[in-house]
Amino acid sequence: MEQHRTRPPQRRQSQQAPLSPQGTIDEAAAVYRVMDAKPEGRSRPVPPAVLALRRLPNPRLTGIGAGLFAAASMFVLACLDELLLDGSSTVFGVLFLPVSALTALWVRPADLVTAPIIVPIAFAVGVIPISGGPGGFAGQTMALVTALAVHAGWLYGGTLIAGLIATVRKVRLMRQRQRQRRMLLAAQTARAAQPPRRPQR
Repeated sequence: MEQHRTRPPQRRQSQQAPLSPQGTIDEAAAVYRVMDAKPEGRSRPVPPAVLALRRLPNPRLTGIGAGLFAAASMFVLACLDELLLDGSSTVFGVLFLPVSALTALWVRPADLVTAPIIVPIAFAVGVIPISGGPGGFAGQTMALVTALAVHAGWLYGGTLIAGLIATVRKVRLMRQRQRQRRMLLAAQTARAAQPPRRPQR
């Protein structure tokens, strides 16, 4: 009778190379990319208005710098309005809206709260050249108060735009910080899950 030869099962020893710190960071980054990845086909197209805003210069002004920018811009625009268009309130109000938006976009993240406060002050500074009024401090003050009351719609509109832009930027900043914390937590988890290194003989 023939006897079948049976071979004893061979055990393969798998050796696992110890992970380096760089490998741990790469693994954590890969975990973060998997968590943050979106399914294909669900990416939303970027609106043309957002693309146009991204092409604009993106300085970072302090609260004082943003206030000076807004006040100087509105004063110069008001002087041009008075010189060319005889102080048109509609033109001044329309020009106030983009200045408010740029002020809220260009202020640095630490001073986002100051954007809705800066904009009304800049509006009041810009109204001075087109407010008119009789000579004297009292007459100019009454003309300024009257102009602010008459143009309150433009003032509220620009302040609302600045407030909305500052709020959106604050929310995006908070989300970015949450993502950084999530990535740090993933790196710590990957480091804790790493098997201990065996001493080399």
